Amino acid sequence: MKIGPYILDNNLMLAPMAGVTDRPFRQLCKKMGAGLVVSEMLSSNPKVWNTVKSQLRMNHEGESGVRSVQIAGSEPHLMAQAAQFNVENGAQIIDINMGCPAKKVNKKLAGSALLQQPELVESIVKAVVDAVQVPVTLKIRTGWDTDNRNGVQIAQIAEANGIQSLAVHGRTRACMYKGNAEYDTIKKIKETISIPVIANGDILSVDDAKEVLRYTGADGIMIGRGAQGNPWIFRQISYFLSTGEYLSEPSIAEKLEVLTQHVQNVQQFYGDTMGVRIARKHVGWYVDKYDSDKRFRRAFNAIEDGENQIEALIAYFSSLSDQDNLSISPAA
Repeated sequence: MKIGPYILDNNLMLAPMAGVTDRPFRQLCKKMGAGLVVSEMLSSNPKVWNTVKSQLRMNHEGESGVRSVQIAGSEPHLMAQAAQFNVENGAQIIDINMGCPAKKVNKKLAGSALLQQPELVESIVKAVVDAVQVPVTLKIRTGWDTDNRNGVQIAQIAEANGIQSLAVHGRTRACMYKGNAEYDTIKKIKETISIPVIANGDILSVDDAKEVLRYTGADGIMIGRGAQGNPWIFRQISYFLSTGEYLSEPSIAEKLEVLTQHVQNVQQFYGDTMGVRIARKHVGWYVDKYDSDKRFRRAFNAIEDGENQIEALIAYFSSLSDQDNLSISPAA
């Protein structure tokens, strides 16, 4: 798959998620087979660029692959300025956020709130595309609410004004993350425009990816929540798309290795105090399928020391491995 001058390793992308797709998680998903990983959204308000949160979001040190940075805002001149700033900071692709449904973003008329104002969408897209020499991409939802699915109109505006690929989450802003994603609008968008279209929403498995690509005709898929605690989903989907065969589930030992490395990277990136706290939510996602009564998570969330977190994970996954071994009969 190609975006501007960049040829990606495959057509699988990590969706930008605030508070999730930080540098450690992006690096992990890239290693696990994502063709493109997109940063957490950065505000177009220059007053917040020097805050600790923004500085961490802007950190791309040591990252491999194409650097795609998402920006959010509602004022064309500030969005253009933010695009230039991030290109100077190493961004190779600028992604515009018009898909976030969060109230704190929408009340500033940013994110998916912009879908109500096609003329403003056009002004922002023009301003950003004209401001930088790198490819500009766009992420949207299917519309503002189920009575106003104007995704096709927004897609046409995007293509006409220089957007080089379009990611579409199969829900409206009003849907938030409830219910099931719908792919009819994504299919219509793909049939209407010629730039690459990326399908997003409820892709949690190889079979989901296979069906969404088949039904929509999309050029690629973008995975968000499906990668939380499950970064090898990219490897599994990539393998299936290349071979037509399913890759086996990672062993407990591999999951422990990946998780401990991820947690250590988070601790190192954020520092002792913040790193320990941020690691907790990632661990919760990794162990969700095993820890049905949440007993381990409650105990883990009480740990205040990085080394103790690692020791707890090793002990917990060792117990899972023992249980797994006991469940295999001698005949097997």
